[in-house]
Amino acid sequence: MRQRVEWTPDESAPTRAEVLRLQGMRPGERVPAHIDSLLDAATAVYLDLAEPRAIVAEISAGEFAGVYRGEGLNPHETPLEAIYPNADHLALVAATVGARVTVRVRELFLRHDLALGCMLDSIASAAADHLADLLGPRYVSMTTGGASDWRVLAYSPGYCGWHVSGQRALFDFLRPEEIGITLNASCLMQPLKSISGVLVVGPGHIHRFHPTYSFCERCQEKQCRDRMASVLSRC
Repeated sequence: MRQRVEWTPDESAPTRAEVLRLQGMRPGERVPAHIDSLLDAATAVYLDLAEPRAIVAEISAGEFAGVYRGEGLNPHETPLEAIYPNADHLALVAATVGARVTVRVRELFLRHDLALGCMLDSIASAAADHLADLLGPRYVSMTTGGASDWRVLAYSPGYCGWHVSGQRALFDFLRPEEIGITLNASCLMQPLKSISGVLVVGPGHIHRFHPTYSFCERCQEKQCRDRMASVLSRC
């Protein structure tokens, strides 16, 4: 199964809370009027320019082993190498909010409109992550009919020990150039506000691991516990 997915800008828009989190505001913190107004203005720009779309392609565990091995630069042990063999379904994905938003962010910075540029940048970043959240349930519904005992999480190159050079093997299989996503020599995606990875579908417990790998100490985001909790709490 290989499918192109498109959304409206409204469907891809992140929550205000997620955008404000990226702006450094804590949950429940009072939002100053000028920040609220700036968020409204940046959201209007996003909704005018966003072109959210994705490619999803199923992949077997055997095929994914080669993609995940990539150029052989992963650490000796990683969470995903223990997780994916227990999955019932796997799919490679790439999604983007489109180039026009990134171009506008750059234009705003060049014009020294830093406040609006930063806010639009946060909206686009949160929206790209939101596309992964939208793709997961959609893929589960397509492959399992939405069975209640299936859980899905996305794992991406550059995180949890999957070396960023793994993007090359992922792109060779998925060919997301069809929706305008390319890879530069440093394995950075263009447009910048894009995501890629693998959707891992199976019982929630397969996603459980202890964050004690060698690379965990260097992790700045520490989102793995929240991600695991999101699927384990519904088991």
